[in-house]
Amino acid sequence: MFEAPNYTAVLPEIFVLSMACLLLIFDLYMREQTRVLTYLVAQLTLVGAAVLTLYGHTGNKVLAFNGAFVADSMADVLKIFVYLVSAVVFMYSREYLRLRNMFRGEFYVLGLFGVLGMMIIVSAHSFLSVYLGLELLSLSMYAMVAMNRDSVEASEAAMKYFVLGALASGMLLYGMSMIYGVAGSLDIAAVASALAQGSGPNLVATFGLVFLVVGLAFKLGAVPFHMWIPDVYHGSPTAVTLYIGAAPKIAAFAMVMRVLAEGMGALQADWQGMLVVLAVLSMALGNIIAIAQVNLKRMLAYSTISHVGFLLLGVLAGTNNGYSSAMFYVIVYTLMSMGGFGMIILLSRAGFEADRLEDFKGLNERSPWYAFMMLILMFSMAGVPPTLGFYAKLSVLQALVDVNLVWLAVTAVIFSIIGAFYYLRIVKIMYFDRAGSSEPLQCSFDMRVMMSCNGVGILALGLYPTALMSMCLGAFS
Repeated sequence: MFEAPNYTAVLPEIFVLSMACLLLIFDLYMREQTRVLTYLVAQLTLVGAAVLTLYGHTGNKVLAFNGAFVADSMADVLKIFVYLVSAVVFMYSREYLRLRNMFRGEFYVLGLFGVLGMMIIVSAHSFLSVYLGLELLSLSMYAMVAMNRDSVEASEAAMKYFVLGALASGMLLYGMSMIYGVAGSLDIAAVASALAQGSGPNLVATFGLVFLVVGLAFKLGAVPFHMWIPDVYHGSPTAVTLYIGAAPKIAAFAMVMRVLAEGMGALQADWQGMLVVLAVLSMALGNIIAIAQVNLKRMLAYSTISHVGFLLLGVLAGTNNGYSSAMFYVIVYTLMSMGGFGMIILLSRAGFEADRLEDFKGLNERSPWYAFMMLILMFSMAGVPPTLGFYAKLSVLQALVDVNLVWLAVTAVIFSIIGAFYYLRIVKIMYFDRAGSSEPLQCSFDMRVMMSCNGVGILALGLYPTALMSMCLGAFS
């Protein structure tokens, strides 16, 4: 257990944990004038973790701590994107928090503990590791949602998130206990082996699978377990919504892969049917209800639900091509979601939250460049070529066609066309409606630069998606 290879494999996790604990103590002695140092230390932590992850990358599968932890290509790629997205989220959030007297160390400490939870989920090779990483991430996000103690909406959102999150965790844990009863182990490889060797259908394993899928669907926000997403996205401070809506989706994808694809592969015929129902319902309800929203955060919340449906399509294909397409999709989605919520922060100012559709009226008159950035983001979410979102959807649809699920691919295309309406409506509002205010945008220089990089990056990767797609394919080769 206490051998050097164990600690070599978990060096990034140890580093993030150590820095988060140091930052917690360090922040106690910070004055308001020097609070920016807390932000800088948090960013350096993410950079250091990325360096350690790249340094330890060998391309080989390495197990540590008696098989509870795995370092493989999928884990390394997903961790790098978790660091990247979290760093950009911290940058977008800094000015927003400062203007609302919320620029405190708690946001960055909780954010780093959340990143640590994501890292554990991504590298989990045991159901117990999955659960521990999930709880660390969830508890961090519950506290972040309730950070603005003076807001009734934030407190209500935190309570709903906590209660429903606890229910989902209970479902997941109960499912794991049933699988443990069948397999006699919590190790994912041992569970997969035991289920593969089983003769005939096992009722207990099937029931355990149902509870696992329900728990995973809650965490992903798939219909009909989506009820927490709109309220949490709307009630949280936008900086927290940005955090919740981005990097944790990468961890949720990793959790589905570890639990279902790796651990429950022998029951693929069972969970594939469940995911088909969840995916179709998510795409249908998410896209249709989003049309009726006038609040941009709620609209993006229902948009998230529809994107979760698309993500599940890649997973349920059950092939390496499908898994890599789903991985490509979740990475692309986090980049688009990060940009969408980043634009809300860009337009907001002290005492004003730019979270209603009407707040984007005439944005082209006020700032043609950032109107163009928002146009790229909305086109990408709608799947309009040549943006990155188009190739993400195309790769998932190709994976479905390859396994003869053509009807499901056609259904996904129909709901994508429906969803394009509310994305293009924002473009219409920005370019064809008269601006309600001629006030120039008030945001920091680094926010402007990063927002521009976010939008241009979506377009550039859409014009040349091969590099990112090859990275995802390599993770499952």
